[in-house]
Amino acid sequence: MLNSFVNALIAIGPVAVFVIAILDSIGVPLVGVVDVLILVAAVKTPQLAYLSAALATVGSVVGNLFLFRAAYYGGRKFAREAAPEGKRAKFQRWFHRYGLLTVFIPAVTPFVPLPLKVFVISAGAMHTPLKRFLGVVLLARVLRYFGEAYLGFRLGHDAQGFLRANMWNIVGIFLALALLLVALIKWQDRRRVEA
Repeated sequence: MLNSFVNALIAIGPVAVFVIAILDSIGVPLVGVVDVLILVAAVKTPQLAYLSAALATVGSVVGNLFLFRAAYYGGRKFAREAAPEGKRAKFQRWFHRYGLLTVFIPAVTPFVPLPLKVFVISAGAMHTPLKRFLGVVLLARVLRYFGEAYLGFRLGHDAQGFLRANMWNIVGIFLALALLLVALIKWQDRRRVEA
């Protein structure tokens, strides 16, 4: 039933990207569908590539905002239902340590299925300031979706092949950036302790 619903949305066009991005961001398991739709739109209808990316970005922000607000107001009860006790404690420690970086990395990375929803729930349950949360999600999704639209637009039918062929290089770049950010956070923590 879910597959037929998704296929019906795909037939609609760019608006489908908006709806699917919302569904994906609130927790419906549609891993990679938004990314593929943006690439397909960029290849088949290049004039709609950036519109699809914009709609995906807005849809993702709306869906993540919904999840964030549910966790914000549902607090610990919502977080308890979203993850088992051991994992929840681990994610909360990561979130306390690295803050919104835990949201940014899975939101910007198109290849590795990282647990974005758990960190969005953690951000809401820990009452992260809304503007900071929205800024991080917006930045990550703009980089991801407009980057995919650009690749699809520039490379055409070779876009998916390019991504597959260079997947580990791109993942390596994202991981290197993440490690750099983690090193900066640890360096800043040390400076605070010394001061």
